[in-house]
Amino acid sequence: MGTSRTKEKSTLSTVCFIILTLSNVFQPTIYVSDAAATQPIKTIVVLVLENRSFDHMLGWMKTSVNPRINGVTGKECNSISTKQKGEKAGTICYTNDAEYVDPDPGHTFEAVEQQVFGSGSIPSMSGFVEQALSVSQNLSQTVMKGFKPQSLPVFASLVREFAVFDRWFSSIPGPTQPNRLFVYSATSHGSTSHVKKQLASGYPQHTIFDSLFADNKEFGIYYQNIPTTLFYRNLRKLKYIFKFHDYDLKFKKDAKSGNLPSLTVIEPRYFDLKGNSANDDHPSHDVANGQKLVKEVYEALRSSPQWNETLLVITYDEHGGFYDHVQTPYVNVPSPDGNTGPAPSFFKFDRLGVRVPTIMVSPWIKKGTVISRPKGPTPNSEFEHSSIPATIKKMFSLSSNFLTHRDAWAGTFEAVVGELTSPRTDCPVILPDVTPLRTTEADEDRHLSEFQSEIVQLAGVLNGDHFLSSFPNEMSSKMTVREAHYYVKGAISRFLAASKDAINLGADESAIVDMRSSLTTRSSVHH
Repeated sequence: MGTSRTKEKSTLSTVCFIILTLSNVFQPTIYVSDAAATQPIKTIVVLVLENRSFDHMLGWMKTSVNPRINGVTGKECNSISTKQKGEKAGTICYTNDAEYVDPDPGHTFEAVEQQVFGSGSIPSMSGFVEQALSVSQNLSQTVMKGFKPQSLPVFASLVREFAVFDRWFSSIPGPTQPNRLFVYSATSHGSTSHVKKQLASGYPQHTIFDSLFADNKEFGIYYQNIPTTLFYRNLRKLKYIFKFHDYDLKFKKDAKSGNLPSLTVIEPRYFDLKGNSANDDHPSHDVANGQKLVKEVYEALRSSPQWNETLLVITYDEHGGFYDHVQTPYVNVPSPDGNTGPAPSFFKFDRLGVRVPTIMVSPWIKKGTVISRPKGPTPNSEFEHSSIPATIKKMFSLSSNFLTHRDAWAGTFEAVVGELTSPRTDCPVILPDVTPLRTTEADEDRHLSEFQSEIVQLAGVLNGDHFLSSFPNEMSSKMTVREAHYYVKGAISRFLAASKDAINLGADESAIVDMRSSLTTRSSVHH
């Protein structure tokens, strides 16, 4: 703790110069619908967890929770080598004995391509074992395991009581950050991985938050470590600063008082500390803590005066390298905006990623609902992350146009709350308790995962440290999880405080605070 406390103290002494940068004002295209007047939902709550496939989390619920789910039977297998045929190849088949996972399976754009295509030209979903073996011998078994329903009691209860989507895909066949960008903007602006040079300026695309704001609809982002929505440049504008809330201080309070905004975004805890475990489900984090977070969110909503007007959406950014048997859509998927990915693949954003768990909760949902394909807007539309902004636009009758060609194409899910004439009164008030899967304490001294490094880099930008020669590689590569937690916590606190100061000084609402580090910060970041 000594190192992080010293660094925190020196970082807090940072002298910051506030530079206000003006950005273009969003100009919506008019599009009118009467959907908001005819549907009961006034608050949509979105929770995006990390790096698990549908089969890994929910596949075995087919056998004991709901047989209509497109899950697994144990007959799903992958060859050790997709290039060899017959008995010589050797196979590993799917089992129901998933446990605590460490290390993290591969899920880069290149790794996912091998997992999905194997050695062929169509998505055979045959290369998971082969790709895992290229990383570690032990991972070949890990990626072919799913959880028993009793290991995920909160999800099992929600699947029984509400709706599961068994054909919801990640937006691109790649890692966390591009897929998270799609959730609220229907594009990753050409990124198939984390693009460090994009950090300082932020991703420039319009978001569903801009569309809500243009129509005077409220939104709020409840974060636990840092709001990763700040990867979007527009979200850094002064007019949005009061939309960010500390989850621990505000979420339950706002739910209890009936003050949750129209779009409520919950960001999980990304750093694993002793006594304050990560709950984002990213390996090597215990999925039991993700279950506890979902339970906490559900029970707060269930007891809220807003319950009868609420829809909770729970999904995962991407599959995290874990096997799924459903073929990923690879034809007639529209590019969002014409951008292409970097060399050597020059990906055209014309196919989706691997299927991910998606559960929806509302008293307006029939018990035991299973939803697969959407009913439009085109014959080949699919549910994917762009379905979230597309549905928000539709349910709230937003006047702005679609964000990209992708959300214009994606299936919308308003029908999930459209079959009942009145809200149910039999929804459980309390969900089951959860037993930890990990038997050891959090390792605060371990090196950062790729995603955690990206979060540190975002914090570095917000803190003004992107002007230092050590940004971004040296900063994150030398930090432990504990050090990163304190650095990120300090950076977001200073950025939000400086932005609020700028507002009090009369700065334009379209401005963005650009922090600059003092020399003391420079010396404290170099370890």
